[in-house]
Amino acid sequence: MLRYIAKRLVFAIPTLFAVSIIAFAIIQLPPGDYLTTLMADWAAQGGAVEAGTLAAMRERYGLDQPMYVQYYKWIAGIILHGDFGISFELGKPVTELIWSRLGFSLLLSLLTLCFVWAVAIPIGILSAVRQYSIQDYFATFLAFFFLAVPDFLMALSAMYLMSAWFGQSVGGLFSPEYADAAWSFGRLVDFAKHVWLPVIVIGLGSLAALVRIMRANLLDELSKPYVTTARAKGMSEFELLMRYPVRLALNPLISTLGWILPAVISGEIIVSVVMSLPTTGPLLLRALLAQDMYLAGSLILLISVLTIIGTLISDLLLALTDPRIRLQ
Repeated sequence: MLRYIAKRLVFAIPTLFAVSIIAFAIIQLPPGDYLTTLMADWAAQGGAVEAGTLAAMRERYGLDQPMYVQYYKWIAGIILHGDFGISFELGKPVTELIWSRLGFSLLLSLLTLCFVWAVAIPIGILSAVRQYSIQDYFATFLAFFFLAVPDFLMALSAMYLMSAWFGQSVGGLFSPEYADAAWSFGRLVDFAKHVWLPVIVIGLGSLAALVRIMRANLLDELSKPYVTTARAKGMSEFELLMRYPVRLALNPLISTLGWILPAVISGEIIVSVVMSLPTTGPLLLRALLAQDMYLAGSLILLISVLTIIGTLISDLLLALTDPRIRLQ
């Protein structure tokens, strides 16, 4: 297994280089650059900038150099010094901006994953075991409903209901008095009061999809000959269900773990914007809109790294849970 992991990591190096080049090039494909966007904003507000000042700013940010020179300086800083550059728009180191939001993004993703799995697996099992029953039809209806409703609409509806009917402070992960406070027991309680709503809103779409996947895979396993053989040998229905079919039906769910890590950075950007969540998703959107190439490129590169790591983890977990799968 160690040899397999080492082989995958070695192959990941050229992949990351290719992704970094493509991402850096795509960010610069729109006409203009960060200063063009900045000048347009100033012009809209009635301001103006002299040509000499604009040239000096372009030289300061290195935007007067060819794209390949800009890319070389950026990637060399990452490899040699761990320096991802400075955000043009925010004027802060990219590393500082990412780390300030990465913790909340990771925690929100993990809580959402736990919620989705804890609810989707039992409902999927019940729906498969009670096929064509009222419970199955009800679960199917809810699954298709939440798959059809846009996430941002769900977020707006949930925020309105919690504010108008229950008087709860909505938006963000903290109440205003705890937003900038140091961590304490009171702030932790306030976080718990706020985090459950975005977890449910973000998780409902994935929950609906996983219920359908779990149901379909379990129905496929229940129709196989080994289930009939186990029943003929007198194995109890619950033991039979949990020991074989459910275990094998979990494989597609385990494979989705590969997308959990990159979702820490890019997941549910619109929901995060609507609910004012301090995660990395809105930071990526802001960087792309402003053509802040170092910040946007670093976030995209980080998404690629997490995708490779997440895929490797899901492959290893599949090999551990299913003896039919072997690492080659």
